[in-house]
Amino acid sequence: MKQNIGIINSMVRITAGLSMLTFLTIRSARRKDASVHPMMIVIAAMKVAEGIVRYCPLTAAFEEMTEETDGKEEGWQQNFQKTQM
Repeated sequence: MKQNIGIINSMVRITAGLSMLTFLTIRSARRKDASVHPMMIVIAAMKVAEGIVRYCPLTAAFEEMTEETDGKEEGWQQNFQKTQM
Protein backbone atom coordinates (compact mmCIF):
# COMPACT_ATOMS: atom_id res chain seq x y z
CA MET A 1 0.00 0.00 0.00
CA LYS A 2 1.68 3.16 -1.26
CA GLN A 3 0.97 6.50 0.41
CA ASN A 4 -1.03 8.70 -1.93
CA ILE A 5 -1.78 11.87 0.08
CA GLY A 6 0.62 14.50 1.34
CA ILE A 7 1.48 15.50 4.88
CA ILE A 8 -0.64 18.67 4.84
CA ASN A 9 -3.62 16.75 3.45
CA SER A 10 -3.20 14.09 6.15
CA MET A 11 -3.11 16.72 8.91
CA VAL A 12 -6.29 18.30 7.55
CA ARG A 13 -7.99 14.88 7.43
CA ILE A 14 -6.99 14.07 11.01
CA THR A 15 -8.18 17.46 12.28
CA ALA A 16 -11.47 17.34 10.36
CA GLY A 17 -12.12 13.72 11.36
CA LEU A 18 -11.50 14.34 15.05
CA SER A 19 -13.67 17.47 14.95
CA MET A 20 -16.50 15.54 13.31
CA LEU A 21 -16.15 12.67 15.80
CA THR A 22 -16.23 15.08 18.74
CA PHE A 23 -19.27 16.92 17.42
CA LEU A 24 -21.19 13.72 16.64
CA THR A 25 -20.34 12.11 19.98
CA ILE A 26 -21.39 15.16 22.00
CA ARG A 27 -24.57 15.55 19.95
CA SER A 28 -25.59 11.93 20.41
CA ALA A 29 -24.75 11.93 24.14
CA ARG A 30 -26.69 15.10 25.01
CA ARG A 31 -29.89 14.38 23.16
CA LYS A 32 -31.36 10.92 23.13
CA ASP A 33 -33.59 11.81 20.20
CA ALA A 34 -30.70 13.20 18.12
CA SER A 35 -30.63 11.86 14.61
CA VAL A 36 -26.93 10.99 14.49
CA HIS A 37 -26.58 8.18 12.01
CA PRO A 38 -23.88 5.62 12.88
CA MET A 39 -22.58 5.82 9.30
CA MET A 40 -21.58 9.46 9.89
CA ILE A 41 -19.45 8.34 12.84
CA VAL A 42 -17.84 5.64 10.68
CA ILE A 43 -17.04 8.20 7.95
CA ALA A 44 -15.45 10.54 10.51
CA ALA A 45 -13.36 7.69 11.91
CA MET A 46 -12.34 6.73 8.37
CA LYS A 47 -11.04 10.27 7.77
CA VAL A 48 -8.87 10.02 10.88
CA ALA A 49 -7.54 6.64 9.75
CA GLU A 50 -6.80 7.97 6.25
CA GLY A 51 -4.81 10.80 7.76
CA ILE A 52 -2.80 8.51 10.00
CA VAL A 53 -1.80 6.00 7.29
CA ARG A 54 -1.72 8.66 4.53
CA TYR A 55 -3.67 6.47 2.12
CA CYS A 56 -7.07 7.26 0.65
CA PRO A 57 -8.82 4.49 -1.31
CA LEU A 58 -10.97 6.96 -3.26
CA THR A 59 -7.90 8.91 -4.37
CA ALA A 60 -6.21 5.66 -5.39
CA ALA A 61 -9.26 4.61 -7.43
CA PHE A 62 -9.42 8.01 -9.14
CA GLU A 63 -5.70 7.93 -9.97
CA GLU A 64 -6.03 4.42 -11.36
CA MET A 65 -8.96 5.45 -13.58
CA THR A 66 -7.12 8.46 -14.99
CA GLU A 67 -3.84 6.62 -15.59
CA GLU A 68 -2.76 6.34 -19.22
CA THR A 69 -1.97 2.80 -20.23
CA ASP A 70 -1.02 3.05 -23.92
CA GLY A 71 1.06 6.23 -23.83
CA LYS A 72 -1.40 8.25 -25.92
CA GLU A 73 -3.48 11.01 -24.45
CA GLU A 74 -7.13 10.53 -25.26
CA GLY A 75 -8.93 13.62 -24.12
CA TRP A 76 -11.96 15.42 -25.44
CA GLN A 77 -9.73 17.86 -27.30
CA GLN A 78 -8.43 15.17 -29.67
CA ASN A 79 -11.95 14.02 -30.41
CA PHE A 80 -12.97 17.62 -31.04
CA GLN A 81 -10.11 18.18 -33.47
CA LYS A 82 -10.91 14.99 -35.40
CA THR A 83 -14.50 16.05 -36.00
CA GLN A 84 -13.56 19.44 -37.40
CA MET A 85 -11.21 18.08 -40.11
